Amino acid sequence: MMNITFLGTSSMMPTKERNHSSILISYKNHGILVDCGEGTQRQLRIAGIKPSKITKLLITHWHGDHVLGIPGLIQNPAAHNYKNTLEIYGPKGSKKYLKNMLSGIILQERLKYEVKEISSGIFYKEDFILEALPLDHITPCLAYSLREKDSRKININYTKKFGLTMHPLLGNLQKGKDIVYKGKKIKASKATILIRGKKVTVIMDTAPTKNAVKIAKDSDVLITEATWSKELEKFVMKRKHLTAELAAKIAKQAKAKKLILTHFSQRYKDIKQLEIEAKKIFKNTILAEDFLQINV
Repeated sequence: MMNITFLGTSSMMPTKERNHSSILISYKNHGILVDCGEGTQRQLRIAGIKPSKITKLLITHWHGDHVLGIPGLIQNPAAHNYKNTLEIYGPKGSKKYLKNMLSGIILQERLKYEVKEISSGIFYKEDFILEALPLDHITPCLAYSLREKDSRKININYTKKFGLTMHPLLGNLQKGKDIVYKGKKIKASKATILIRGKKVTVIMDTAPTKNAVKIAKDSDVLITEATWSKELEKFVMKRKHLTAELAAKIAKQAKAKKLILTHFSQRYKDIKQLEIEAKKIFKNTILAEDFLQINV
C-alpha cells in the first residue's frame, strides 16, 4: 500500500494555510518526495515524518516554489545520522542548478546525494516503477508516475485439479512461468490471478499536453496542479498552467480513478469553486490541503 502526504499545496506564494509545493509518497521502506518547496522540512516535522525516511527526491522543475527547501533537506538529516545516499532526479540542468544553489551556502553538515538528469521513460524499476514524461511549461518540467509491480495470486481451485496445492513450483507460477507437474503442463495464465499494481501520477506546472494524458493513463490516483479557475483560462498558454477544469479533462481522458487537485493560487481565499468546476467533468475529484493523507 502507498501512502500520500501533501506537505504543501500552494503555488508561487505560500499562505497561512498552505505551504509551497511538496508531496511525500511512502511505499514499503521508500520515501519519495516530489518537489521540496521552501519550508518542507518544517512541514515534515509537523506531520511527524522524519526527514531520514526520504530516499528519493523527484524534482518536477526548478521554479523556486518547488525547490527552495532543498538546502535544508540536504543539511539537516546529515546531522541526524542519515546513512543513505539521497537519490535526486530532475530535468536537464538539475546538476548545474543544484550546484549553483548550494554554492552560496555554508552547510554545517551535508548528506551524500546523487543527481540524475532524466528526460522521459522509465528510470527506476527495482522495488517499484518510476516513469517520467516532459510537460509543457515555460521551463523544462517533468510529470512522474509511481507504479507498483504487478503480482500474481495462485488460483487454488484451478491447481487442485492437478493435485497441486503445496509445492515449490507454485512460486514459479506466481512469477508468471508455466510449469510441468506430474507430466502435465500448467499455464501460469490459467493457474494464477493477475493483480495489477497501483499507480500514482503527479502532474505539476503545465499547459494541456498529450504527455499529461499519456503518463496519467489508468492512474488510481492522479494529482495535478489546478492553479486557476476557468475565468483565467486566457492565461493558460502564456503562463503554462492548468485550470481545475483542464485538470479534470486530463483525468477523464486518462481514465483515472481519483483526481486530487493541488498547487492553488494564493488569490483564492475559497477554492470551493475549483472543485465545482472540476466535478462537472470528473466527479471523483477532491481538493488537497496541507497534511492531507491518502492511502492507495
